Amino acid sequence: MSEERDLLANRRAKMEKWQAQVGTYVNNFRRQHLAADLHEAYQHADKAELERLGESTAVCGRVMLRRVMGKASFITIQDASGQIQCYLSKGDLGDAAYAGFNELWDIGDIVGITGVMMRTNKGELTVQAKEITLLNKTLRPLPEKFHGVTDQEIRYRQRYLDLIMNDTSRQVFRTRSQVVARMRTFFDERGYLEVETPMMHSIPGGATARPFVTHHNALDMQLYLRIAPELFLKRLVVGGFERVYEINRNFRNEGLSTRHNPEFTMLEFYQAYADYKDLMALTDELLQALCEDILGSAQLTYQGLELDISQPPQRMTMAEAICHYTQLQAPQVEDEDVLREQLTKMNLKAEASWGIGKLQLELFEAEVEERLAQPTYITEYPAEVSPLARRSDHNDAVTDRFELFIGGREYANGFSELNDPIDQAERFAAQVALKSGGDDEAMHFDQDYVDALEYGLPPTAGEGLGIDRLVMLLTDTPSIRDVLLFPLMRPL
Repeated sequence: MSEERDLLANRRAKMEKWQAQVGTYVNNFRRQHLAADLHEAYQHADKAELERLGESTAVCGRVMLRRVMGKASFITIQDASGQIQCYLSKGDLGDAAYAGFNELWDIGDIVGITGVMMRTNKGELTVQAKEITLLNKTLRPLPEKFHGVTDQEIRYRQRYLDLIMNDTSRQVFRTRSQVVARMRTFFDERGYLEVETPMMHSIPGGATARPFVTHHNALDMQLYLRIAPELFLKRLVVGGFERVYEINRNFRNEGLSTRHNPEFTMLEFYQAYADYKDLMALTDELLQALCEDILGSAQLTYQGLELDISQPPQRMTMAEAICHYTQLQAPQVEDEDVLREQLTKMNLKAEASWGIGKLQLELFEAEVEERLAQPTYITEYPAEVSPLARRSDHNDAVTDRFELFIGGREYANGFSELNDPIDQAERFAAQVALKSGGDDEAMHFDQDYVDALEYGLPPTAGEGLGIDRLVMLLTDTPSIRDVLLFPLMRPL
């Protein structure tokens, strides 16, 4: 601790001396080139050619490496695009400027360099400094260069340090930005309209989840942070916007894990005159486009698992999947007593109020979900656990619904939408009964949404796709916290 105090005191003394010289923080330096642009432009120019050209530049960024060698020194600065080496000499800068560099500059400081392009005897592209400017004298030293920020707690709590020190982290978040941008292009090209719907709801809906609750003082009313935008997006389809999408933040008052964060990002989209099979095909197109455009290939590896996104995923009904991955036979999957007994053997709860559909879902999530390594669509979810999905024409106990699993994780949930207002009202009522029985995740009765259905929702299909998990897949990242710039953390 005493060593750290000495370092901070030394840097503060340097800052006070710098401010006494410049009077205030400098804000008049203007960059001409990014580091990556210089490497691209002069990658084929040798030492002699650069000397002949005498190309000038102005670069700025954070000092990441500093080698002082008497009357000449090398520093490496890092900007948003990468790093570039700079050569500082007393002969080029003059005694006063070079002395200021020696006395005041430290690793981590933010600086500006004006000079000409050169290549060292070892062949490294370098800016030969003619003028130097200290733009921000930092008080805290960066983590040790060669180990960077390896402590996970620090990486999540002080993301700025992680981004300064770890190029892998910077690349993850660049990829995340590319994923969102490519999604927008994908849907815009197909005639979808991007919209924004409320993030504070008077009635939580669109998913079965426990909401966050807040209070609006002026209206003196309880509000809920959005758990899903679904019901608002379908209101827009009723209104005549036949293809809509939203890239949205959702909030669910649930636990933290490598797969879950209470605040997360979803892509949700709806298409009139389409069914769930159409959306499975569209999802295949979207994933292939993302992989090929961002990774350059539809073949990828996630945590050691080889995946080929160019091939259509396997399809199984939920009942088929339970039979395939457990010892149960088809008739037993439809037997309530057998399902309860199976859950009891696994030390899992089986509430008395649960019907066959809910019991099947619990068994599926416990026994099957994590085994779905290769891309797989699970279809025909029970109507009991799908309060917004259209019932199947061949079996009204199940719905025209699918979920996409990759590497044992759910990535997408879609279905043909329930557009029967009478059936929807009955399912809302069933959800209210569950809530009255103590189910905190059950839905409320949304009368306005039922009213909207009475004006007529065209045959429609909709889907939600988790962007955070998709970025995890595309960047081979094991934890959701690694793809969230600022994940929720327990206070220290």
